[in-house]
Amino acid sequence: MNILVVDDEKEIADLIEVYLKNENYNVYKYYDSEMVLSDIDALNVDLAILDVMMPGIDGFDLCKKIRDNYNFPIIFVTAKVEDIDKISGLTIGADDYITKPFQPLELMARVKAQLRRYKRYNQVLDENIIDFRNILINNDTHEFYFNAKKVELTPIEFSIMWHLCKNRGNVIKTDDLFMEVWGEKYFEKDNNTIMVHIRHLREKMNDCGRNPKYIKTIWGVGYKIEK
Repeated sequence: MNILVVDDEKEIADLIEVYLKNENYNVYKYYDSEMVLSDIDALNVDLAILDVMMPGIDGFDLCKKIRDNYNFPIIFVTAKVEDIDKISGLTIGADDYITKPFQPLELMARVKAQLRRYKRYNQVLDENIIDFRNILINNDTHEFYFNAKKVELTPIEFSIMWHLCKNRGNVIKTDDLFMEVWGEKYFEKDNNTIMVHIRHLREKMNDCGRNPKYIKTIWGVGYKIEK
């Protein structure tokens, strides 16, 4: 599990990191919000612990920006104890709130509780909804969202994307993908058919450079989407 920790008080961030690592979590630690926003797409975060009072982009604004694209749990850690601050934090998308000074073991308990809830929620959704890396795809409604914007896909494009997302992190061989999507045996001449649809998907995702970030071509084998 990957935990994002953002706190401009180095001692507190370091302390949280120690306790999280003792529980065998992988920790991404930042002392300001600016770098988080530039890195977050590559981090594959499972839960975030955010300080509220930070210079520049504070915890509330960082939470709002995260919620534009991600639904993983967020816990605020702050010295602000007024009820209105708690209400504000939960209203903008936080899942829990703990005030300083805090017992590290209490924070760990809250982290585990939020991860259990999130895991159960995702298990319910996993069969028909996939949500990761700015991609949200719903196999029930045949809707595809990228960067929080709905993208219209043809039935073939949707089927390709669904199978790639469902097997994210793994290479789908070209012949297996053709069988899954078209329901027919693959022949060499069918390779151009797949390539055209992959190109259209990349165009709709504005990801057509020499090194696409999402749909990767594994030459001589097939295609994959990175986790």
